[in-house]
Amino acid sequence: MTTGIEIRHYTGGQSTELRPLLLEVYAEVYAAAALSDPFASPDRFAEELDHWSARPGWSCVVGYDGEQPVGYAYGAPLPSGSRWWGGLLTDVPADVVAETGIRTFALSELMVREPWRKTGTARRLHDTLLTARREERATLLVDQDHPKVHALYESWGWTTLGGLRPRLDDAPLFHAMLLGLPVAP
Repeated sequence: MTTGIEIRHYTGGQSTELRPLLLEVYAEVYAAAALSDPFASPDRFAEELDHWSARPGWSCVVGYDGEQPVGYAYGAPLPSGSRWWGGLLTDVPADVVAETGIRTFALSELMVREPWRKTGTARRLHDTLLTARREERATLLVDQDHPKVHALYESWGWTTLGGLRPRLDDAPLFHAMLLGLPVAP
């Protein structure tokens, strides 16, 4: 159960103080993958974290069990002319991938530490991060080698737009997914 989990919200101005915690949780969650997959290395993640947390509109939620961090989710709006869709391998109408800076929120990371998996914590982090967003939709990427994660997102209402390979060294093949967001007050 997640009843004892408190979720705290952070913004870009707090990213520097939050950085060590996010890196520590990442290193634990991806320890096994980092041994054989250069894309999962903590150094690469640290670079991506710095890139994302410097973006306007960056938002992060962290779940705590007492003072123990259990997981987090973060992202930022895609800027006008974003390169996010540059590696899309599926033909879609141009208007589907046109970004305005306020249209699409990119959910960059969602992770939960092992003891709190399968407790509903991931869903709570996901929902808390996305519920207050003002964008009309959200996007995320799911590694195509993780069909259970893909199915989980589908069960939460996400739809698959197509295959995407980011223009990053050692990047795997992903499913690009979309989710319509409720209109925030």
